[in-house]
Amino acid sequence: MWLCVPEPVSPPPLPAIVLDAKWKVLVGAVQDRSLSRPYQYISDKPAAEWIKHGFDDKAWKSGLAPFGNTIEFRLLSVRQWLGCGCCHRNWCRTTSKPNFTMRRARWLAPWKDSVERPVIYHCITRVVERRQAFGQEEKEQFRTFMRMCENFSGCRVLAYCLMSNHLHLLLEVPPLEAETLSDKELLQRLRVLYDEAVVAEVARELAEARQKVKTGQADESLVKAIHARYTYRMCDLGQFMKTLLVRFTRWFNTKHDRTGALWESRYKSVLVEDGLAARTMAAYIDLNPVRAGLVTDPADYRWSSYGEAMGGGAKGNGKKARAGLVRALMAHKGYQADARHWAGNVSKQYRMILLGEVEEKVKEVAGEAGKPEVKVTGKRLKKDAAAAPTAPLEASREVAISKMLRTRVRHFSDGEVIGSREFVDGVFHACRERFGANRKSGARKLRGNAAPAAGALWSVRDLTKRIE
Repeated sequence: MWLCVPEPVSPPPLPAIVLDAKWKVLVGAVQDRSLSRPYQYISDKPAAEWIKHGFDDKAWKSGLAPFGNTIEFRLLSVRQWLGCGCCHRNWCRTTSKPNFTMRRARWLAPWKDSVERPVIYHCITRVVERRQAFGQEEKEQFRTFMRMCENFSGCRVLAYCLMSNHLHLLLEVPPLEAETLSDKELLQRLRVLYDEAVVAEVARELAEARQKVKTGQADESLVKAIHARYTYRMCDLGQFMKTLLVRFTRWFNTKHDRTGALWESRYKSVLVEDGLAARTMAAYIDLNPVRAGLVTDPADYRWSSYGEAMGGGAKGNGKKARAGLVRALMAHKGYQADARHWAGNVSKQYRMILLGEVEEKVKEVAGEAGKPEVKVTGKRLKKDAAAAPTAPLEASREVAISKMLRTRVRHFSDGEVIGSREFVDGVFHACRERFGANRKSGARKLRGNAAPAAGALWSVRDLTKRIE
């Protein structure tokens, strides 16, 4: 990639064509016929390194004056600027100040470094060109990698849905460990991602370090340094998503004999409050196959958290999914991710949210001690309920929200922060520097398809464009 910077009025002498063999940096001056002055094409190198090679501070600022805040530019490498959406073609075609928009930093919870409070995010990513790339085998393999990363990092997948060209995760990032993991716990987590040869080598290093600490040849910092090589990837949203997406991309490219990027762009993430917001977001995720017309009952879609929870036995594959949904629905009441809480009121409450107005097929069966029990053998949306408009509040807010979840809601993928008014305003004031001086409050009313939830849920972004 090449970055195009206007030549200073009185430029210093250009260095050699190869400035530094280590950096492999090339410089050249070309004349663009559409412009009135030559441009210098500069490859990937931080601005500070250019100053060392002869572009003094005064000349650098003079050359970049048309580009706005030069101090911020000098703090970033050229690759970072290119990653924000700038390409040399757009810059070369601009005869005045370029139309440049810096990519905004990801919304992370202000308390992300807390040792007490967890964070919940809704993460979305799409396949490049939105192609239908995931079949049954790909979805199963992704779920395997997802559980591996979950066990390694300590993060919890509360809800998920794997579609053919995109995926949704409701991820809880736990608070940072107050104390480091023990050697045994670290090795157990490493076995999730690495083969035994790697784990054995780390175990050997730890044993040697412990022996040196015991004999006084080193202090505890030697052991902590070995731990730090891996623990920085735990309890972290970015590291979880990076590990998961990169591992799956490598597997996918190998299987399909391809190269290059698999994902359309960097993943989106929305900060979600526990309670109503997390419960609604989990249902929105599990209803993806219903909105896509693949099934009428979300329990019939096996590559979602609800489908997995309903399909596995008490000790089977559904236990992890049930535990995650319990946490998504009841975290605000202090419930932990424990699948034992799923049976009973929790599962019934979630089924009501998912199905809204339903008709169920039931039959009477013999229960314990021979007592007759009514068992639900099937359920589906009523045809008139599925076809009815979602905007009016026909019965109650819960019914309206349940119907709203069968439409696409832009706020749930682009709203950046979703929760109660107090929650959104609190995050806004903690991240005040992200907004201009004219912004007085953070909470914005939900509109469009999300209107039924207005007043109960709020967003930090005022999104008016409706998704049909």
